[in-house]
Amino acid sequence: MHGPASSGWLLVALCAVTGVYCLLRMRSGAEEQRSAAGGEALMGFGMASMAVPAAVFTPPSWAWAAYAAVFGAAAVHALWAARSGAHHLHHLVGAGAMVYMSVAMAGASSKPHGQGGSEVPLLTGALLLYFAGYVLLTGVRLVPVAAVAGGGAGGAGTAGWGDRPELARACRLSMGISMLVMLLTM
Repeated sequence: MHGPASSGWLLVALCAVTGVYCLLRMRSGAEEQRSAAGGEALMGFGMASMAVPAAVFTPPSWAWAAYAAVFGAAAVHALWAARSGAHHLHHLVGAGAMVYMSVAMAGASSKPHGQGGSEVPLLTGALLLYFAGYVLLTGVRLVPVAAVAGGGAGGAGTAGWGDRPELARACRLSMGISMLVMLLTM
């Protein structure tokens, strides 16, 4: 990704920490948490690796094709999983955005610096609008989260830290913001 190195490293750290938390959510006792956590962990780690500043590490040309293949497979999986829940449609859009960025970065790495237009492609604009809306909606949903029901004096019936919906929403919010930043810096 193009942009300042300091913001690139912050993006790498945010996405990597989000990916680690999503991996931990895969151990959850709640099926709905486990079903989404794997795809979100893949997105977090993929975004972290793509956000490494180009001044530090320039991936080989074949890496962009590998990213496109991995996230293409994730998009197919999300499409298949979308039969059971609408949240997987968001995973489909996210994986598709990663494929799009991989293809765009592969094309950008083959052009000499200074070539190319300054216009924003239509697909990039559509993805920016989608993720901006997603970030706003997720942020609004995060604000009024109620306390976990059933948390009496003994704490019986409370959800584990990996099952807390507000933490999952906060991770989704941070990945949505990260996706916006990555699309803006393309």
